[in-house]
Amino acid sequence: MMRDELYMRRCLDLALLGGGTVSPNPMVGAVIVHENRIIGEGFTSPFGGSHAEVNAVKDALRKLGKDEAEKMFLSSTLFVSLEPCAHFGKTPPCADMIVSYKFLRVVIGCVDPYSKVNGLGIQKLTAAGIETKVGVLEDQCIHLNRRFFTRIMQQRPYVILKWAETRNGFFAPDDQKQRWISNAASKQLTHKWRSEEDAILVGTSTALIDDPSLTTRLWRGKNPKRVVIDRDLRIPLSSQLFDGTAETIIFNAEKTDWQPQVKKIALENFSLYLPQNILYQLYLMDVQSIIIEGGAATLQSFIDAGVWDEARVFVSPMAWNSGINSPKLHTDVSYSEKVGNDLLNYFVNQQVLLDSRAVK
Repeated sequence: MMRDELYMRRCLDLALLGGGTVSPNPMVGAVIVHENRIIGEGFTSPFGGSHAEVNAVKDALRKLGKDEAEKMFLSSTLFVSLEPCAHFGKTPPCADMIVSYKFLRVVIGCVDPYSKVNGLGIQKLTAAGIETKVGVLEDQCIHLNRRFFTRIMQQRPYVILKWAETRNGFFAPDDQKQRWISNAASKQLTHKWRSEEDAILVGTSTALIDDPSLTTRLWRGKNPKRVVIDRDLRIPLSSQLFDGTAETIIFNAEKTDWQPQVKKIALENFSLYLPQNILYQLYLMDVQSIIIEGGAATLQSFIDAGVWDEARVFVSPMAWNSGINSPKLHTDVSYSEKVGNDLLNYFVNQQVLLDSRAVK
């Protein structure tokens, strides 16, 4: 058991290497072990490419040669953090490939909840006489792909709330002027986070006051899709949101206009269940995760609707005499860490977590 966990941890480490590139697919790692020696390993390629199991097999074939590798597979264990797929998508079923190489044993971290898999991959392996074990480091494997699981099981993106506040609880100045709260290290960390998620959202006031670009200019990585709530289409075309460096999606009450880089989506009954409607539309567009950055009213609307999964709040040592109050989460801090002289508090929506476990 301990050895199975050891190799599954390696799968999890490998899976992380696909972060920010595989969405809407899950992050998966795979390891092939022969007589307590790793002979091949891999992780999921960028979306549309080979899955982790295929890359692990390719790695072994490259290192050992076709004949030697295929001979060793017969007495090897394949470890994989998520159930092998059982359907034709962008690539053929991984379960079929595993069966074709006649692996002795397969150890799986957790079941894939996607309806075209969801136990079918495991059935193919067991039907072929392959010894199959499921549930090694299951909680860790599910947590790694919490974005994927949320999209599949709740039909919405995984929602991360992010903001900075003063130590006495102010979110922004009350004079509608831009003023930085967090330090340079926190700002760079924010750009790293952007590179890891599919989209980032702000409201009209934030777009008008801050004129943000919402890119990853302080970190190497892809730019997320930019999502804006702009009911009356007030944001001018001169805004950085329309500079062409990333796709921009505008939810509004006026019109729908679908262009390559700017997509305007009109919502009926605009103010009714707005956070839920936005998230469902993004789900239909294969957006798997989103960061909500502001403003305070926008953030609070997602909190009040209960459609958020985690929050990351920078607390600066500075204090203001007045300002706009920060959003209220009504939940305890899960854990904290220092980023320079800022305190970064992490929160988890425990109710959503409980609901998802009940579904599972």
